[in-house]
Amino acid sequence: MSGVRHFLLALQFFTRVPVTGRLAAWVGFSPQMLRESAAHFPGVGWLVGASGAGVYLLAQAGLRGEAGALAAALLSTIATVRLTGAFHEDGLADVADGLGGSPDRNRALEIMKDSRIGAFGAIALALALGLKVALLAALAPNGALAVANALLCAHVLSRFVPLCLIRWLPYVGADGAGSKSKPLAEAIGGKTLGVGLAWSVPAVILLPLAHGAAHALAALLACGLGGWGMARMFRRRLGGFTGDALGATQQVCELSIYLALAWHP
Repeated sequence: MSGVRHFLLALQFFTRVPVTGRLAAWVGFSPQMLRESAAHFPGVGWLVGASGAGVYLLAQAGLRGEAGALAAALLSTIATVRLTGAFHEDGLADVADGLGGSPDRNRALEIMKDSRIGAFGAIALALALGLKVALLAALAPNGALAVANALLCAHVLSRFVPLCLIRWLPYVGADGAGSKSKPLAEAIGGKTLGVGLAWSVPAVILLPLAHGAAHALAALLACGLGGWGMARMFRRRLGGFTGDALGATQQVCELSIYLALAWHP
């Protein structure tokens, strides 16, 4: 039952799904539990991806043409952002503000802690959301089920990559109770990574069913390269990861998957 509690805690932490009352009392909370719940990040992706896929399928059933595909992509994106409370998008904006605002490590970290969004963050957020909607619309000629498959798998796989950052990079974020991601600071073990991988393997199997082996492989490589690039940048610029870095990495990896699946040379 501890696995169920950890999953529900991850769901509570990374989405707007209410875990309250007696259920919350049963789940409990401690920094150690939150650390162990990291294993279920990709599991949360199944719910988020399913919500986006469901909204897309419903919208596409009543909308026609390229404009309809674009509207369905936008509605599905709204659904996932609403479900997560823009948690990862906020991380992307903070990272863009910090790294774009100053070449100095300490100053960049200070900017990332500021809850206000700056020019770099606003631009990065607008470009990322616009690109996401455009890429999903570009996948529409492959069929509604293919887009739903892409949404489902991308949300799962893109949430596995941040686990690798937690595993192999040091935490350099804010100390103390003010940081929500502080309990995730300690490097996760192989068992936690293994649970996250177990959540992710079904997505690896599902991906080629709708997109073919070549595009599925390209998507996996793109996701891995996106994560590697982000990890390399964070190590060079910050010396490690922060909670915002994890959110930004998820966004970049999700976009990388959509781009690879939509690419037709």
